[in-house]
Amino acid sequence: MADLHPQLEKDCVVLGQFLLSKLLLIRDANYPWLILVPDREAVTEIFQLDEADQQQLQRESNCIAQLLVKEFNADKINIAALGNVVPQLHIHHVARYVDDIAWPAPVWGAHPAKPYSEDELEKMIARVKRALAEQFDFLPS
Repeated sequence: MADLHPQLEKDCVVLGQFLLSKLLLIRDANYPWLILVPDREAVTEIFQLDEADQQQLQRESNCIAQLLVKEFNADKINIAALGNVVPQLHIHHVARYVDDIAWPAPVWGAHPAKPYSEDELEKMIARVKRALAEQFDFLPS
């Protein structure tokens, strides 16, 4: 099992584990923002995963994108694997709205992260976990 990069540990809450990836919630209440981190050592790019892991990552990414549309009524989903600051492979999934504070620009660097209150964070975690309860390959933490 790969350790999380310290920046991901600082910025996120671990929600659970899919077959391949850890699921994280970024601590930014401006947007519903989830991150998949494939549980593989020394992987910085998707192409470095073997074919089976690439396919599993795509399934997990699709699951998260569908969750963001269904559960949060997103107008658009932004999915990206940047890795400029955190080299560990991680894939951002951000629910976007035509009236969010960064629309239509990318969210990265647009505005400072807005911390969740303790109550908001607990509700967000519960909401995502509840939405994933029927996914047979997701184990909540």
